[in-house]
Amino acid sequence: MTFHSYSSQCPFKSIDDIKDKKITIMGLGLNGGGEAAARFFLNKGAYVTVTDMKTQKQLAPTLERLNNDKTLDHSRLTYHLGGHDLADFENADCVIKNPGVKFDGNKYLAAAKAIETDLSIFLRFTNCPIIAVTGSKGKSSTVSAIYYGLQQAGFKAFLGGNITVSPLTFFDQVNAETPVVIEFSSWQLADLRGRGVLKPHIAVITKIVPDHQNWYGNMEDYVADKRLIYADQTAEDFALFDAGEDQPGTGPECGGTWGDLFARETKAQVIRYNTPGQYTVNFEKLLVPGEHMKLNAQNAATVLQLMGVEKQRAKEILQTWPGIDHRLQFFHEWKGYKFYNDSAATVPEAAAAASQAFGQPVILLTGGTDKGLALDKLTEALEGKCPISVKEIYLLAGTATEKITGELDKTNTIYKGPYKSLDEMLTSLKIQLDTAAAKSKDNSICPIVFSPGATSFGMFNNEFDRGEKFMAAVKKIF
Repeated sequence: MTFHSYSSQCPFKSIDDIKDKKITIMGLGLNGGGEAAARFFLNKGAYVTVTDMKTQKQLAPTLERLNNDKTLDHSRLTYHLGGHDLADFENADCVIKNPGVKFDGNKYLAAAKAIETDLSIFLRFTNCPIIAVTGSKGKSSTVSAIYYGLQQAGFKAFLGGNITVSPLTFFDQVNAETPVVIEFSSWQLADLRGRGVLKPHIAVITKIVPDHQNWYGNMEDYVADKRLIYADQTAEDFALFDAGEDQPGTGPECGGTWGDLFARETKAQVIRYNTPGQYTVNFEKLLVPGEHMKLNAQNAATVLQLMGVEKQRAKEILQTWPGIDHRLQFFHEWKGYKFYNDSAATVPEAAAAASQAFGQPVILLTGGTDKGLALDKLTEALEGKCPISVKEIYLLAGTATEKITGELDKTNTIYKGPYKSLDEMLTSLKIQLDTAAAKSKDNSICPIVFSPGATSFGMFNNEFDRGEKFMAAVKKIF
């Protein structure tokens, strides 16, 4: 893969220099990033053109919020939706790029005089201590736990990035004393290559497993973007890397583990997790289920200690951490059955972990669109090859599900579906539960977990939209 490197020079000399500049925002979206950028540049006095391949109807919720905001100067705001116009990119002083758009082969970005992102603008013009987190599994839970811990410890902290909050929303509230926790996707990191603006005081790379292989094509290119998180750290900074083994066949070509490679490369002070050490906290029990959540909490505890919080206090705080939306989120109960939304599980390993998280068999609702990832961890869990067997399997239709059913059929593993919609799947589930209750006086009540282990392109806008629609459907049907 060819890695594009961006300019270290900013098109704006200062924040005040934004006034009267022409800004094109490429990708308004529904997750808040494009909306936050539009608000930010309008409030700084720029002329803003918002362009998106999505239509006005598809973007209705975001457009409604912007258009109903009377604090914005709408005379400086122009929409070009349902497609892009090359002139919007050629004539702009700066294009604010959506991280989900590749630079290579994109004629619109190639025509831009300057390209920035919401994160690059934030990092260029703020001096707050950055706690940066990336990885494949657990990064959203980790940043959530860190942010919660900092707040409970008395810090005025902020949380943003890939967790769907643009840091531009709190740009004017931060200073050198306010720590900012940022979750970085691989794409957001790639958009910072060459800029020299990401210098986190603490960097965390959570467990590396194959992900986004339909985008990258191989592990080396995928992890190359992750490595940018520590590229500009110094000896005064800290970096947390895995000390455990990688999945067989997924480690670096040079040998060893990804954690070993990261530790060799960084200039920061290295702390390895997944092994006992100075910062280790033993969590007997957390409010959020699962051994993997204990690892996320451990990394958060280490960060808190690096920020000056005493070890025992860090443990006490994190034992009250409630978790986050769409990550094993308990939200509904019906006739003793508890429903959990784990829609943010977009890789097979995460869904497999969810099947084991409760210490008892679960009814697992899983499946979706293929991301080019190996599905063996999930199929092993579905086939009963993990310590805790899955009680019942319900599959949502998609290209990944087609591969899953092919494997399950080989072992005669029983499953329900695939279903074409959430309503169809949940209606079938309710009938099954009612029937089971009528047949057995000793009906075993177990958790019901929606953990797709895949994306759902074409069916939902993203994993968060999927989770919200799942919870709404459950509450309607049950």
